[in-house]
Amino acid sequence: MKKQLTKISIQQSSKIAAVLYVIMGFIYTLFGIPMLIFGGEGMKVMGIIYLLMPVIMGVFGYIFFAIFCAIYNALAKKLGGFEVEVTDIE
Repeated sequence: MKKQLTKISIQQSSKIAAVLYVIMGFIYTLFGIPMLIFGGEGMKVMGIIYLLMPVIMGVFGYIFFAIFCAIYNALAKKLGGFEVEVTDIE
């Protein structure tokens, strides 16, 4: 049975994407903390940026995923959406 995804909810999908980007952004904090502790002046600036990465990635992830969803919805109306094949299992 084939199904077609013709619309993506911009608000809900962007919230989920933003949360995923925030979680991925915490990886940068693992690099930022040692930079703050052991680094020189230039490294401390980079460390602060790395510590702010979860917030930065969350904001930009939300914005760019919202743009992606809007473009996808516009294209899906004209070209059709992603097509997936679904199998019912018991």
